[in-house]
Amino acid sequence: MRPKAIWQLVVSVLIGLAIVVGLGSSVGEQRIARADEGSDTKLSKNDQQVREHARRMIAEGEGTFRFDTFGDEAFWGDTLGLHKAIEGTAFGGVGHGVSPRTALAVGLKVDVDALPQSFLEALKKGQVNLDAPATTLALLKLNAVVGLTGFFNQDGSMKSIGIQCALCHTAVDNSFAPGIGHRLDGWANRDLNVGAIVNLAPDLSVVAALLGVDEPTVRTVLAAWGPGKFDAELFLDGKAFRPDGKTAATLIPPAFGLPGVNLHTWTGWGSVTYWNAFVANLEMHGKGTFFDPRLNEFPVAARAGFGNVRPTPGTPDLITSKLAALHFYQLAIPAPKPPVGSFNEAAAERGKVIFNTQLGPQQVACATCHVPPLFTEPGWNMHTPAEVGIDDFQSDRAPDKRYRTSPLKGLWSHQTGGFYHDGRFATLLDVVNHYDGFQGLGLTAQDKNDLVEYLKSL
Repeated sequence: MRPKAIWQLVVSVLIGLAIVVGLGSSVGEQRIARADEGSDTKLSKNDQQVREHARRMIAEGEGTFRFDTFGDEAFWGDTLGLHKAIEGTAFGGVGHGVSPRTALAVGLKVDVDALPQSFLEALKKGQVNLDAPATTLALLKLNAVVGLTGFFNQDGSMKSIGIQCALCHTAVDNSFAPGIGHRLDGWANRDLNVGAIVNLAPDLSVVAALLGVDEPTVRTVLAAWGPGKFDAELFLDGKAFRPDGKTAATLIPPAFGLPGVNLHTWTGWGSVTYWNAFVANLEMHGKGTFFDPRLNEFPVAARAGFGNVRPTPGTPDLITSKLAALHFYQLAIPAPKPPVGSFNEAAAERGKVIFNTQLGPQQVACATCHVPPLFTEPGWNMHTPAEVGIDDFQSDRAPDKRYRTSPLKGLWSHQTGGFYHDGRFATLLDVVNHYDGFQGLGLTAQDKNDLVEYLKSL
């Protein structure tokens, strides 16, 4: 074939491909538009089944995320007796009980949509006693305390209490009052003082026995966590404090904006569904199945048999069948968009250019690791401590001994408590300064400000 004919053939193929791609894009956009309109009338039977399956999975996953205890009330209530501390001696428990004011102070949230209008009106008029544990019990009976489910006896006293995923990974919009509003699933509850709440339990002997220490030591460790932090690895390796004496607990991460993100958690233990199974079985203490022989490398986990957890014979698995829908729902939660006026748009546009520009002697860009639009690496998104420029304490508590490139969308919504796994950088400017010095980027003060505004805009 003559060269001219070959080029004509190539051009024809390329034009054909362009047309096909264009048509594909157009068809895709049309189908998205139909989905936005909620119209399935023109879809094939199979496509309708796919969409119905998606709706069902989201509904089931939402219910699991918000309300399922996985049977963990056997631990939090029956074993630790946390419900007794909540109700207080006046209702057959122990101590003074927990009032709504105290509950809000330790970061618990109230779902305004679960409250009857009469209750809301009474709240507005100041007719609800927020200092009475009885009011807390009433809220639990209404299923209005986010992440907690109370189990009650016929006489109204508490029988037990369980927790849900939403306890740590749901905030509220404060639309009614601080701590009271509509649910914001997937948001990290950085107000939640998990350690203080668990410390209320009258009996922590099981936890003490697991860690091989006495109860006062356990309570000291829990008190050190502070708001917005939880130490999932404590029950694997028994390391309660960093070498510098600070708590080993890490910040509660958000659970939104995760589609396309390979590994979950600060140190990349596994995917989102892996971590759901891990937490439901080993941290929430639900009744299910979990397998990961890597846990046998950690002393506490090895003694407890956490690497291969199975339901007690005759006991149903209350977790495994719910993991798929839970995963589906979490992937459906978008990262929240920043409020209008919360960042400087002109500065953010300049910051975007800097974010994507290779700088410094190594010619690296922020976008080299935080690849748009995922803002993490597609694939294995892990880095050694040396690559990140920080110590290896937390990374060494995980199998791969690395840190994950955390996705950045919705970053504005979880600034409370600081940044990185342990909140070591109080502000976004501190993070930018760290990389400017570590990578030798040569950023000016204006560059740094613009980068911060861009990060706030994601």
